[in-house]
Amino acid sequence: MMLLVACLLSVLWAAFFAYQANQNAPLSLSSDVLEILRNAGWTGFLVVLLGLHQQEKNSSGARTSPVLTAIALLYTGCLFITAYSHGKDDPAFHATGDFTSNIVGSLAMAILGMILVEQVYRNTPLRQRWGIKFACLGIGGIFAYDFYLYSDALLLKQINPEIWAARGIINALVVPLIAVSAARNPDWSLGIAVSRRILFYSAALFGAAAYLLAMAATGYYLRFFGGSWGTVMQVSFLFGAIVLLLAVLFSGTLRSWLRVFISKHFFSYNYDYREEWLHFTRTLAEGEHGLEERVIQALAQLVESPGGSLWIRKESGSFEPVAHLNISPAGGAESSSSPFCQFLENKEWVIDLGEYAAGPEKYAIPLPQWLHAISRAWLVVPLIQHRKLFGFVVLVQPRSKVKLNWEVSDLLKVAGKQAASYLAQHEAANALMVARQFESFNRMSTFVVHDLKNLVSQLSLLLSNAEKHRKNPEFQQDMIETVYLSVQKMRRLLEKLSSGDSPEKPAPLVIAELLQEVVKSKSITELKPVLEILDPDLSVYANAARLERVVGHLIQNAIEATARNGQVWVRLMRKNDFAVIEIKDTGHGMSEKFIREKLFKPFESTKSAGMGIGVFESREYVSELGGKVEVSSSASNGTIFRIILPLYGARTVGIQKAG
Repeated sequence: MMLLVACLLSVLWAAFFAYQANQNAPLSLSSDVLEILRNAGWTGFLVVLLGLHQQEKNSSGARTSPVLTAIALLYTGCLFITAYSHGKDDPAFHATGDFTSNIVGSLAMAILGMILVEQVYRNTPLRQRWGIKFACLGIGGIFAYDFYLYSDALLLKQINPEIWAARGIINALVVPLIAVSAARNPDWSLGIAVSRRILFYSAALFGAAAYLLAMAATGYYLRFFGGSWGTVMQVSFLFGAIVLLLAVLFSGTLRSWLRVFISKHFFSYNYDYREEWLHFTRTLAEGEHGLEERVIQALAQLVESPGGSLWIRKESGSFEPVAHLNISPAGGAESSSSPFCQFLENKEWVIDLGEYAAGPEKYAIPLPQWLHAISRAWLVVPLIQHRKLFGFVVLVQPRSKVKLNWEVSDLLKVAGKQAASYLAQHEAANALMVARQFESFNRMSTFVVHDLKNLVSQLSLLLSNAEKHRKNPEFQQDMIETVYLSVQKMRRLLEKLSSGDSPEKPAPLVIAELLQEVVKSKSITELKPVLEILDPDLSVYANAARLERVVGHLIQNAIEATARNGQVWVRLMRKNDFAVIEIKDTGHGMSEKFIREKLFKPFESTKSAGMGIGVFESREYVSELGGKVEVSSSASNGTIFRIILPLYGARTVGIQKAG
């Protein structure tokens, strides 16, 4: 903290003196006070360092109290004398006393500073002096130059302007010395961190400025010595210089080299992990390429590589190339049981192909032939998921030289695991999409088979009664109508299949008419259902074919569950804003447990040849219409199905309970 205070006071002092020099203003009270405060800041920093070392040798710390008191009195006296001298109006005092007192005070502060520097260096253990020697040299140099400046002024009764002018340069030269010691001592941290991005752009801007200054000087030289062609040569040269600068600034190789240079020489770690991880995840999530290419790009940009190729494990058990970026497509599949793949899976190492060429014994595995065919191949990065090799990426040589040390290797391994999870999730999503497509197709096929089964049942029943009633005109008429309806249903079914399962559009329809058609188609059996329409004008909003299929299936189930001497009723009524279709039979019924656990579950049925799809489909479609299906039944006492549908044009909206 004290180092930060001393640095800030020095910056403020330098800025104020530079401003006064620019304005040609004489020294003032503010300038003298700022100089005292600057000296006090560096003195305080040295006292802190000295006090820390003395506490290591003597925990009591009693020795430092008189010293601190004397230092405080010295700086308080300097401030008092400076304020008093600037407050006097006597010209004679300003000519002699003002100058002498200020010089003596400045000399005392310089001597004190040099003594403290010597004590800090002397009391620092030998093994730690390498960390503070440059700071002692720099701070001691500041106080030593002040001692020289004010000693000369005291002897000659005036300040030498040339020595005074060089003071700013001397103070600037000691800054790198203090910075080196601050870097060697983490406890001296100023709490200010410069990001790699800021340093990168600052270095690029500084380099561009230096380049332009050099080119401007060269252009001036050409104009000055070029004679009549001077202006032409200057303009042409400057234009070429600017074009060259732009080409260099947009060069990926130069930018890569500058980033590596800054990371290597200005930071203790090569990467700003927060920025790298944000950039890595952003590249994986967004981009103009597919995910496979983005994985290559995300890994490549970590090591300044321009591209590479990606291999992923396939169902056959081998790793096959699936994507490439900025290189020619790579060929060659690699078996998962090969030594190369087993090495990547078991060791999880990043293979440096340059290192392998220099010493293959470190890896002790043969490289695949296809890997030698990749031009400028550099690294093989494993993509590990759940300790299994999911794939690997081959990266080509970087734009600027990057050494594969432990930090780069660890970063690539962690990034490879993250990339493997993205790829695995992507493959799982694709597999799920395919599974859903098959599920949709299988579900549609199941419903189609179910509808065909119902049609076959009707036609089989018709044939079984043909021998007995073939000469009956009424039976003949019913048979013709039944065959006609069956053909129509089959035709609609084929149209649905050929149209790719296009959604059937609903429309307003009168339920009474639909029920009459359904009951009529089911009347070819000896057990003819009885239709009772209590409210003939009820309309609902639904698809006629699908609703007919729902009602027809429930009526067919009631007929099949009822003995020939039983009865089946179909009743239509209104209850509030709902139409209620009630299908009642006197059949064998169902248990409460079966209704609760199995009735509406697909592929569960009480019939030996049943598929358990019809009731499930019926409830699903009724739910789509905003209605519901209710069932009441008991063993040997028959069953009642109620289809409750919202009326078309009713004021109620959505699913509601009737009554």
